[in-house]
Amino acid sequence: MSFSDLGLEPGLVRAVAEKGYVTPTPIQRAAIPAVLAGRDVLAGAQTGTGKTAAFVLPILQRLRAPEGCAPRALVLTPTRELAAQVAESAAGYGRHSALRTTVIFGGVSEKPQIEALRAGCDVLIATPGRLLDLAGQRVLDLGAVRCCVLDEADRMLDMGFIHDIRRILKLLPRERQNLMFSATYSRDIRELAAGLLHEPLTIEVAPRNATAERIAQQVYRVPQAHKRHLLRHLIEDGRWQQVLVFTRTKHAANRLTQQLQGAGISAAAIHGNKSQSARTRALSDFRENRITALIATEVAARGLDIRELPHVVNFELPHVPEDYVHRIGRTARAGNSGAAISLVSPDEAPLLRDIEKLLGHPLPAAPLPQYPLPQTPDEVSAGQRPHAGAATPSSASAHRHESRRAPGHTMHGKRPSRGRPHHGHGSKPAAGHPRARRPL
Repeated sequence: MSFSDLGLEPGLVRAVAEKGYVTPTPIQRAAIPAVLAGRDVLAGAQTGTGKTAAFVLPILQRLRAPEGCAPRALVLTPTRELAAQVAESAAGYGRHSALRTTVIFGGVSEKPQIEALRAGCDVLIATPGRLLDLAGQRVLDLGAVRCCVLDEADRMLDMGFIHDIRRILKLLPRERQNLMFSATYSRDIRELAAGLLHEPLTIEVAPRNATAERIAQQVYRVPQAHKRHLLRHLIEDGRWQQVLVFTRTKHAANRLTQQLQGAGISAAAIHGNKSQSARTRALSDFRENRITALIATEVAARGLDIRELPHVVNFELPHVPEDYVHRIGRTARAGNSGAAISLVSPDEAPLLRDIEKLLGHPLPAAPLPQYPLPQTPDEVSAGQRPHAGAATPSSASAHRHESRRAPGHTMHGKRPSRGRPHHGHGSKPAAGHPRARRPL
């Protein structure tokens, strides 16, 4: 089956081909004809399977040509990055039409966005907060919206946008087409769909909350204090050129970024405390392979579309098991394959069990490789370089002992020194010390 077989007009088929896509994905085959027919749709599919094209392409065809100044299609997304990605897709698919696409989100000046709205737009992609701000200023008219899309609807609920969504829906005409797309379903999602959608077509092209088959998943059980050393080893030993690493908190993302940079690995952090310009720059550098590791919080689990991203690492497991699906869904997109590695400390065992329960199967555990650990003053003087890993009998015992110590202590009972080796009393390493790189 081709895209033209789905009823898309030649200009859209041409734009799709120019982006390198030939065969529609299952979600596209199921959703595009339904949206073209004007049906309300509740669609679920694995991440990276083409959900954006599944609603953007038929919307563009139904709008056909520019008309007036007010937007006629509205796409709501939970994050700025996802809004920018959807807008980029809409502009690309609509390149052979005169339709106008505008994107608005917070973190940047609203003046250019207001000017773009006043110039006229047909497709508006927005985050809820900025949309309500501009609507409150009466610079945005939503009275002409014919189609409303909630993209990653479950994430918007997780992020507390439900009240904003309800306020926005009250600003829209009652007669409209409604579409909800997400990779995961929940009871809250179904309750929202029941109140929003009218006789919807429900589409599930894969088992609910499933991950893509092309993702090779592995778990390393490792003490928390050793995680950064194992991550460095995986990057260097595997000669990784691009890896997306997830932490739970902004502080952890900043700290890990500094530690990797101190070890000579190019890295940048992306999270909610970063300015939008810093987030955009970090993402651009990552896509262009100017940095090896992008360290992210959940803000990046939705909306990062990096074609051929080979590796995703859960440096810390998420508290919400569904977030695991979205995190690792950043790899193996658009028909490619990828690897998802989780570094699991003893205290994260319950989180791992929750993820495995959601997936319906255990995640394969991999034996620990040998990886370098920070050196003590005695080891530096002796010219030794300690390692950890399953292949070293003593390290297994050390791991067991460390797991019983208070968090933040090393195997030798001393707190780590912010990424620099501790040599004791200000002494320097012995002459001829073989250290080639600074340890984390």
